Amino acid sequence: MRMPLPSAAGTAVAAAVAVASAALAAALAVLPGAALAAEAPGSSSFTISDPRIKESSGLAASRIHPGVYWTHNDSDDGPYVYAVDSATGRTVARVTLTGIGKPRDVEAISLGPDGQLYVGDIGDNRNGTWEHVWIYRFPEPKQLGDVTVKAAQFTVRYADGPRNAEALMVHPVTGRVYIASKDENKGGLYEGPAELSADGSNVFRRVADVPWVTDGAFSPDGNRLTLRGYFWARTYPWKNGGPEGEGERVEAPWQGQAESVTYTPDGSTLMFGAEGQGSRVIAVPAGAAPTAGASAAPPAPGGPGPSAAEPTGSFGKGAVVLAVGLVVVFAAKRLLGRRRN
Repeated sequence: MRMPLPSAAGTAVAAAVAVASAALAAALAVLPGAALAAEAPGSSSFTISDPRIKESSGLAASRIHPGVYWTHNDSDDGPYVYAVDSATGRTVARVTLTGIGKPRDVEAISLGPDGQLYVGDIGDNRNGTWEHVWIYRFPEPKQLGDVTVKAAQFTVRYADGPRNAEALMVHPVTGRVYIASKDENKGGLYEGPAELSADGSNVFRRVADVPWVTDGAFSPDGNRLTLRGYFWARTYPWKNGGPEGEGERVEAPWQGQAESVTYTPDGSTLMFGAEGQGSRVIAVPAGAAPTAGASAAPPAPGGPGPSAAEPTGSFGKGAVVLAVGLVVVFAAKRLLGRRRN
């Protein structure tokens, strides 16, 4: 009987390890954002723990404080804006606005390219009968902590008459402000003037039809506009000052009173928020920009998820790596078996 040579066994094991390493490296290389890469701050889901935030109706990702999101209550709270650390869910700053009137129905918040936060007091609980609404603007605080700031106040009117709205978006390149009205039949996307004026009224003009919208956000590069409602979300290419086509469906989570959406600063993730104490902010991969002609039917509540042929997120990456690993183990066993015979 011949005893197997240790050197031969060692050579076989080394060969198997080399094959496994090469295969895993190749698998990870073709995976988008390789599974071992560290997540950017603020790109994971989190829960808002501050009991004062009961009706979070807007979200804006901080540009100077990684992982921090600005939010506010819907109404009956006061002139307050909150900074929430997504790593802990805790409030790290409350900004009290002065120099403005009493907020009526604050529905949205957006960060402009000028480094200022725009707060939309644009809701209309009288279903579109307010003669005017307001936008408040103040610089994003460089230091986190409770602070009182003087905000600019801008009066807003619509060219085609009063209406209810819950979405305000500032374009990250041009700085122009847009508002999306909330209407069961045919909402509208309204464009503000090139620059807001604190003197007189700022007239917003309708530039596109949109569905029932509760919030919206531009991608950081300004090439995409994502709008959401209670049961849906869609991303539109942004070209020539407006959305093009029917947009592309986004796998938005079911959240009940779904009120907010924003992009992470790197544009890779959409963060979806909702009203309610202890509400959850859910991270969803943003995906690539859709083409102008892209179209898909809006999802119904509880509708189908991603196609089985297109695994998404960490599950899809893990499945690919696991499959490669199993192939490598099987190959190694066969190699060792041959060396022993």
